[in-house]
Amino acid sequence: MSRYSATEIEAKWQEAWDKAGIFTADHKADKPKYYVLEMFPYPSGRIHMGHVRNYTMGDVIARHKLATGHNVLHPMGWDAFGMPAENAAMAIGGHPKDWTYSNIADMRGQMKPLGLSIDWSREFATCDPEYYGQQQALFLDMLEAGLVYRKNAVVNWDPVDMTVLANEQVENGRGWRSGALVERRELTQWFFKISDYSEELLDALDTLENWPAKVRLMQENWIGKSRGLQFGFERTDGAEPISVYTTRPDTLLGASFVGISPDHPIAKQLETKNPEVAEFVAECRKGGTTEEAIETAEKLGYDTGIRVKHPLDPNWELPVWIANFILMDYGTGAIFACPAHDQRDLDFCRKYGLPVVDTFFALDDDTPVDKIAFVPPKTEKVRWVNHFAGLTEATGDEAINATVDFAEKAGWGEGVTKYRLRDWGLSRQRYWGCPIPVVHCDSCGVVPEKKENLPVRLPDDVTFDKPGNPLDRHPTWRDCACPSCGAPAKRETDTMDTFVDSSWYFARFTAPHAETPTNLAEAEYWMNVDQYIGGIEHAILHLLYSRFFARAMNITGHLPKKAVEPFNALFTQGMVTHEIYQTRDAKGRPVYHLPEDVTDGKLTDGTEVEIIPSAKMSKSKKNVVDPVSIISAFGADTARWFVLSDSPPERDVEWTASGAEAAFKHLSRVHRIASEIAESDTPANAEDETLLREMHKAIHDVSGGVESFGFNASIAKLYAFTNTLAKSKAGTAAKREAAKTLAQLMSPMTPHLSEELWQLLGGEGLVATAPWPVADEAMLVDDTVTLPIQINGKRRAEISVGKDMPKDEVEKIALSTEAVQKALDGAAPKKVIVVPGRIVNVVV
Repeated sequence: MSRYSATEIEAKWQEAWDKAGIFTADHKADKPKYYVLEMFPYPSGRIHMGHVRNYTMGDVIARHKLATGHNVLHPMGWDAFGMPAENAAMAIGGHPKDWTYSNIADMRGQMKPLGLSIDWSREFATCDPEYYGQQQALFLDMLEAGLVYRKNAVVNWDPVDMTVLANEQVENGRGWRSGALVERRELTQWFFKISDYSEELLDALDTLENWPAKVRLMQENWIGKSRGLQFGFERTDGAEPISVYTTRPDTLLGASFVGISPDHPIAKQLETKNPEVAEFVAECRKGGTTEEAIETAEKLGYDTGIRVKHPLDPNWELPVWIANFILMDYGTGAIFACPAHDQRDLDFCRKYGLPVVDTFFALDDDTPVDKIAFVPPKTEKVRWVNHFAGLTEATGDEAINATVDFAEKAGWGEGVTKYRLRDWGLSRQRYWGCPIPVVHCDSCGVVPEKKENLPVRLPDDVTFDKPGNPLDRHPTWRDCACPSCGAPAKRETDTMDTFVDSSWYFARFTAPHAETPTNLAEAEYWMNVDQYIGGIEHAILHLLYSRFFARAMNITGHLPKKAVEPFNALFTQGMVTHEIYQTRDAKGRPVYHLPEDVTDGKLTDGTEVEIIPSAKMSKSKKNVVDPVSIISAFGADTARWFVLSDSPPERDVEWTASGAEAAFKHLSRVHRIASEIAESDTPANAEDETLLREMHKAIHDVSGGVESFGFNASIAKLYAFTNTLAKSKAGTAAKREAAKTLAQLMSPMTPHLSEELWQLLGGEGLVATAPWPVADEAMLVDDTVTLPIQINGKRRAEISVGKDMPKDEVEKIALSTEAVQKALDGAAPKKVIVVPGRIVNVVV
């Protein structure tokens, strides 16, 4: 009998698949298509167990769909632009391109041994000029369609990396890479008009039935639709009113002051005349623009001396303050503060001694009706409402709507629907990104590059010895001729946000070598992505931007109408975790240790370690497991089996050495069982039908698990069926059929071992291309039942009988069993009780 040698088996079958080209996707109009895609990785240089889990899940789906007669597209690419490559170049003195492509080669080499059913002929990296050149063409088409524009905007500026950062790249007020304190800076930026699609993107969430509810809710909150009141505070000096927007107009009687952003036109006007104002707003601009930065920063304000009139009482004047917690691109850049019912406003007012007015009263309050204000925020409890709104009592939403109606009828306000979603600023001041294909000409202004000149390639001869964008100081690349008039001009030196690269790659995979962004016929065939798989951390921006891009590509003629929502189904998988092993140094600081340096909770020198269970794998905590070493020790099938078997795929799974060893032992056992069956010669017998019934139940249950992402449930059924097969006394023909079916059912999870078993048992061709087994419904219905036999109240045996067998027949079979005969010892039973379908009780 041959021994299970994962290394030999896996290399052999990967070569066979490649030679047969079974994973190469071609347009086949006569077959139903299925497009499965995992979010493509950043080429950091090493894969981790999270990659193994993510791509194995997609591979299970892809292989199952291939076996069920689908034409499967399962591609792979690399999200390759971004700051890490530039940081690496600065640190080691190399070039971002060399670092990136070297890492891609390393990671491809690490991934291929996993035996993934990927069409590698479609592989690309977003830093390939062939890819980003088509992205530039998309940009030009979107610019022509009015989906892109340029304006001044306040941004998060990293003074060390010298680039704009998205809000999500600011952590605790610092740049996510440099760690420098982020500043506000006003720059001329390029923007996508995603906010124009706020309502459409929001409404369409209801159609994404196969997306996780939590992801849809996160997107809904990010888009942030709200209805409120927009109105102007009349200034006492007769200047233009100050416009504000509020979602809580029912708190107007609690107003304490009017606040404006440091970037509000009034603040900008004042800073040109008043050095104190200029100094104050300069200080404000040192802070970040993220909500987190604003909430955690100390509240700072400056009293402008301007006064405004309250719209409900012209004799009530409110001061106008510049406040560092107000952003210009939210609402109108101005607010009225209601400190009694807003923590941020309250902190500000307490600091500067401004009044705090409680506007809400309980139902049993004796305050006269004309002195009672509104309902508090976030409550459905009925309370008295201020008399001017025309109500005596109302719920929260009713009070808001009544106030809006009152303001509209009185002529001083307007009900307005706004969205939290802002236009997408795509400009980044860095080298390693897709160049924005426009030219700045003194005569013509901003001029789009001609498509025949694309791609606008990044120059290779750049240096990173100075901070900032090397494109700004590269004259032979930056200086060019105007595409319109031919005069000397300068290229745009900003590059695109890397979110752009990942917002349309799924469409490019349908025709990765096309001379246009997509081939519409191929996109019509392959789109949409039937199953998209990736981490919950991408639930908002990546998915939202991709949804916008799909609409933009439809408008510009690069995607069919059906693809405006590009992902039919989404699955967000959990992480792979591992214990952290740590000791403490002399100062009590943690010292982390690699898993291979720890045995039975101790280091090699006998020092006991502290163990932190189920922690996210982290290089800094040294609790990472190298998939390459696991594959070398146990084989790819063991790694695949383990990451799928331990818990539901949406939950985290903890990697343990004992778990991996147990998985390997099980696969070795399966190999041994199949080898024994292949060498056996037992005639057919009465046990055959029992085994085949269990086989069809396994087909039914495993198929259902795979189709519903219940991979762990499918594997649990495969464990059980393996035990049934091992214990079965059926003849060789039945056992061979069952073992071949086991190989097929395991093939999406353990494709190499399954191919070996398939060949061993006489299967034709490759198991990867064999039709998926179909359960016989008739075999799923049991004609027999297993009844326990109790003798004097204790279970001693069991029998299998026909489910409709008469009681007297059941009794005869029960009394003939060895256990009952031994207990009776030749005597007659005192009593026999047969409960049909449940139990047989024998009293001796």
